Amino acid sequence: MKRALAITIIGGLLGALGAHAADSGSGYHLLGRIPIPGDGGYYDFLFVDEGARRVYVSWGTQVAVVDADKNAVVGTVDGFKKVHGIVMTPAGGFITDGGTGSVAKFDAKTLKVTATVPAGNNPDAIMYDPASKRVLAFNHSGKNATVIDAAAGKAVGTVELGGMPEVGRADGKGTVWVNLEDTSEVVRIDSKKMAVTARWKLAPCEEPTGLAYDGKNGRLFVGCGNKMMAVLDATSGKVVTTVPIGPGVDGTEFDPATGLVFNSCGGDDGTLAVVKRSGPDKYVALESVATQPRAKTLAVDSKTHKVFLSAARFEAPPPGQKRGKMVPGSFAVLVYGH
Repeated sequence: MKRALAITIIGGLLGALGAHAADSGSGYHLLGRIPIPGDGGYYDFLFVDEGARRVYVSWGTQVAVVDADKNAVVGTVDGFKKVHGIVMTPAGGFITDGGTGSVAKFDAKTLKVTATVPAGNNPDAIMYDPASKRVLAFNHSGKNATVIDAAAGKAVGTVELGGMPEVGRADGKGTVWVNLEDTSEVVRIDSKKMAVTARWKLAPCEEPTGLAYDGKNGRLFVGCGNKMMAVLDATSGKVVTTVPIGPGVDGTEFDPATGLVFNSCGGDDGTLAVVKRSGPDKYVALESVATQPRAKTLAVDSKTHKVFLSAARFEAPPPGQKRGKMVPGSFAVLVYGH
């Protein structure tokens, strides 16, 4: 009986150690690199269209279209001045052009622009709200959002936000959230009424950029400029916990299939912070995966669980400047997975 008890105890200890080892890392690593041709000189958001198996990549004056499974460029949407965000809707795709202060609607099959919608000052991030069937283009410098009827391709209103918006998320029922970088807040919007219904301070989070949403658990994840990810109650706006991440975060994504939260931290080192939910309002920093300096934006494919990041190499900065010139031909999409 003592021997049996000893075997049981040892077995339990080995099982616990095995479980800890399994939790000690995410297993994410670099699977490949997709070279993006051209000389865009500037890159921002990516968007995964899981149904069509495409990844849309902002690249200066164009959007590169990548086959999500073959890791190859299959086309471009051209004719812009400075592309920021891309979103796909049942009525077509939409692209923000910060250089012209407009939003372009394009056909997903032909990749041709079919309409141009005037927006506000420096339209940046963009999202689709299925409840209202509207697109929201967030005008970063204008501190507001241009609301567009997706089917008609026409602006139907403006929502004043009181701060510089970064990323928006929707619950599919008529509620939209967006983080404000300069005021360190998240605001809640009624998408049908086109009105702000709540404003939440994010302390201790500062300069929020990334934003993701877990509908099952009612939580918002905010990537913050002061090396942390804040977890918010999506109903009350309360910050329930924070998790340490790397410097230079610009994008935050949630994979509902695995429950993992990803933060692209494009600081001098370049890391992908992987966060896991370990219990009710308990989150742990699972791993910090090495990426590439200035790999600051990302998109997640929840079907394959791959993470796509935009990155380029840069020359050493001249004296007195923060950034050197981009190395020609170095822009690529990095693919991470298991």
